[in-house]
Amino acid sequence: MKRSSLTLAVALAFTLACAAFAPSAGAQAAAGAIRIGVIGPLSGPSSDFGLPMLNGVKLAIDEINSFGGYLGRPLELVIKDDQANPELGLKLSQELVREKVIATIGFCNTGVAMKSIDVFQSSRTPLIVPCTTGTPVTTKFPPAESYIFRNAPRDAIQAPFMVDEIVARGWTRVAIFADTTGYGEAGLQDVKKALARKKLEPVHVGRFDLGVTDVTEQLKEARKAGADVIFIYTIAPQNAVVAKGRQALGWKVPQVGAWALSFPLFIDGAKEAAEGSLMALSFVAEPTNERRATFLARYARKFETQRIPVPMAAAQAYDATYLLAHAVLSLPGDRLDGPGIKAALEQPKRPYYGVVTTYDKPFSSEDKEALTPNMLVVGTVKNGQVTFAHAEDATRNRIVQRKQAAGGL
Repeated sequence: MKRSSLTLAVALAFTLACAAFAPSAGAQAAAGAIRIGVIGPLSGPSSDFGLPMLNGVKLAIDEINSFGGYLGRPLELVIKDDQANPELGLKLSQELVREKVIATIGFCNTGVAMKSIDVFQSSRTPLIVPCTTGTPVTTKFPPAESYIFRNAPRDAIQAPFMVDEIVARGWTRVAIFADTTGYGEAGLQDVKKALARKKLEPVHVGRFDLGVTDVTEQLKEARKAGADVIFIYTIAPQNAVVAKGRQALGWKVPQVGAWALSFPLFIDGAKEAAEGSLMALSFVAEPTNERRATFLARYARKFETQRIPVPMAAAQAYDATYLLAHAVLSLPGDRLDGPGIKAALEQPKRPYYGVVTTYDKPFSSEDKEALTPNMLVVGTVKNGQVTFAHAEDATRNRIVQRKQAAGGL
């Protein structure tokens, strides 16, 4: 089968990178696999985006190894299932460090990440976060010292992006519903800040624990307060509870939020109550350019599916793996350690033409966030599928948006 031009370009880039530091045949034979950690919720209620994250990593690793890996050494994944449990995530993070991975890709839940990131920071083991969007994840440590990188749109850009959408639609009486996890709390604060910049305040704030099955009374309070839109920050099952509660009350107020409204546990769980929901996305599973078409085709072929449960998780994890691989491939063997990889991530030698975007200097010693607001689009649920809310977004998405200089967000 003839390879696409994207695959050939990637193969050429890796061939050139490998050649730059090619060891002798004897050294290659003596060297073992390069171990990379992967951690996320591979079972339990957050597995709907944990498994696509893992699959995105696996797809990239298979491609990289088919091109020769690192100096003839294969890249090997050490996979851990944190089950969205902070205490378990901490234990497994400590295991990854003890098992001497050179870096780790992972975390889908803000609470789990916040419990564990000290392990990677103190051991000087680079961590690239491809899913967790809670703003505090990359702000805990001073940027120049931080080993925590992210290739996902943090809530500090998702929240104002969606507030802009709300205001543009003429909705000004916002009710916020947020769970009591680290993700919900951080998202709540980001939405409040974004509303304040528009000189707005929420008319109602509802809080609930994970696992809640009925928020009828809180919905009634929000309706009584005159809310004309609900901004929600929680994971998919609770998103469905809110949507079905609105439907049961006959309250046709729109529901908007971050990327969790694109998850199948929300869409399939809420069914017709999910229709029309709006969310911030960095990637929509439509072949809007050659890179995305190739990625979608290769994912479908490898995992024998025509539908990625959470495409954004898979695409961001795939790109995160290549960003790490490009950093690793730029280093000679004697610098293949945490500080060396950190420096290589912060000072990339060439752009990486990824699925979500073109990564031209995605990180630096002062910036650990790869994605910026211009890369986001508004998604919507239509006939049980996620697509572009605006035709102009679909058109704009054909042109790859590169990273913007740091601004007010």
